Amino acid sequence: MEIIQAASAEERLKILADGAKYDVSCSSSNGARRAEKGELGQCHIAGLCHSFTSDGRCVSLIKLLMTNKCEFDCLYCINRRSNDVPRASLTPREICELVSGFYRRNYIEGLFLSSAVETSPDATMQKLTETLVMLRTEYKFRAYVHVKAIPGASRHLIDLAAEYADRMSVNIELPSENSLTLLAPQKKKEMITAPMLRIAKIIYDGRDAPRANRPLPAGQTTQMIIGASPDSDGRIIRLSEALYRNFRLKRVYYSAYAPVNGDGKLPALPADPRRENRLYQADWLLRFYGFEAEELLPPERNLPLDIDPKSDWALRNIDKFPVEVNSASYETLLRTPGIGAQNAYRITQARKYSALGFGALKKMRVCLTKAAHFITANGEFLGVRSGDPNEIRAALTKGSLVAAKSDRQTYAQISIFDL
Repeated sequence: MEIIQAASAEERLKILADGAKYDVSCSSSNGARRAEKGELGQCHIAGLCHSFTSDGRCVSLIKLLMTNKCEFDCLYCINRRSNDVPRASLTPREICELVSGFYRRNYIEGLFLSSAVETSPDATMQKLTETLVMLRTEYKFRAYVHVKAIPGASRHLIDLAAEYADRMSVNIELPSENSLTLLAPQKKKEMITAPMLRIAKIIYDGRDAPRANRPLPAGQTTQMIIGASPDSDGRIIRLSEALYRNFRLKRVYYSAYAPVNGDGKLPALPADPRRENRLYQADWLLRFYGFEAEELLPPERNLPLDIDPKSDWALRNIDKFPVEVNSASYETLLRTPGIGAQNAYRITQARKYSALGFGALKKMRVCLTKAAHFITANGEFLGVRSGDPNEIRAALTKGSLVAAKSDRQTYAQISIFDL
């Protein structure tokens, strides 16, 4: 292990910022906090995700590891103990100086702070909380702060961090206890679930407090690596559903596995990024569309890569379709491919005044290349006439609309994504 002892702050910052890039966080603050005279920064409900890298990751936060010197030897991690990589650390004072300096230059709008486990979980969490306290009290920093809770850290340290952070997260890393034992042998399930439960209780107990005083207004999140272990999408979706219900999570982030270490227990090739995308779509259906994991796919099955999860569900329940947009309930429209939450609401409002045809739906920017196979509009149907799921699937895969033989114009594909 190569240790950089006397490196400049700039060199250490480069190492530690690069080490933090594997953590995913593109989320809003959900807090409203104004700076008073002598304080630095403000926190807006509107959020922080204004700038993105070419791979879609948010760069409006400064994302840092406090240290990448780790006692753990997780097989998938670039900072694992046995890796021969440059190591560096920043002190709480150095982090506060960097964050306040970058904020004043308008480089950032907040801080995402994590760390490898140096010495012990409690020793590392102690330094993270020291940084938060210093940043908030001495540097009067009022902007958004997301801090990682260290698995295995003591309850009183979790409580202290929650007093000063906007969001906390504990990475669950792998979808099953067996995978965790195989690929991250120093981590135990209880080390992860204990701080998650504590954070959930803090959020629940403070739910009625005024927004300015509410603990962790942006909630808690977690992250799973997808494709490093043989866990199926069905198992992953069921785990996510349980996390949302039992731990009051704001988000579960899915990160496609990228091979950074050579090990026989790990896949040699990166995970298909389409799988990560499909899991996010399924996750959205759980959170906002009224679906349950049992409906989306069996436990041992993976989500199809050729079509989105809602279309896959609809094809397996083709007997429920087509639905008439002028009479279907809002909940039914939500479950119809090509109609998102916003358009489902628009349809229910617009049809009060006149019957809607496909022309009106096009103006609403409903994705007709999907929806036309599952709806009728004022009695008209423009999808696959046979109703054969295989034929509809082929049409969906091609992204083409098979129009009925009529005098009406065939509607062009709308170039927006809508579930």
